[in-house]
Amino acid sequence: MTRSIHPCDGGCACGDIRYRLLDDPLEVHACHCTDCQRLTGSAFVLSMSIQRSSLERLRGEPARFDFENPEGIRKRNYLCPRCGSRLWGEPARFPEIFSLRPSTLDDASWWEPTAHIWLASAQPWVSIPESVLRYDGQPEDPLELVRAWKRRRQT
Repeated sequence: MTRSIHPCDGGCACGDIRYRLLDDPLEVHACHCTDCQRLTGSAFVLSMSIQRSSLERLRGEPARFDFENPEGIRKRNYLCPRCGSRLWGEPARFPEIFSLRPSTLDDASWWEPTAHIWLASAQPWVSIPESVLRYDGQPEDPLELVRAWKRRRQT
């Protein structure tokens, strides 16, 4: 049976920015690309794809940060201007979607990635569960991740 998790509140580390997630996410995955490793200072980043319309800002105004990586791929992220917490991004190919950082949710107990992408650049010491989808690069069909998330939520 699907457990509804919305609404669910979240925010930055200092508390200046608060938001509410109004609907269930489309999917949750871990990305091991070198851009994500550099941006987070970690081995991967966790991303929760949500409909842009399902994010309600409650307090504060995030700062927009745009950059282009050496391969020419443009990235847009939103951060807290005070503490620097990375809150969400805007995938260039999908303007109706936000890529929320699920670790910024107040209750992070209900989500778990159903896929790991860009494993070709994953750190060799990272252990990937057998139960998740695995991709050496970007999935050809991003809807595979959505379907996997829905299947997991229905059990």
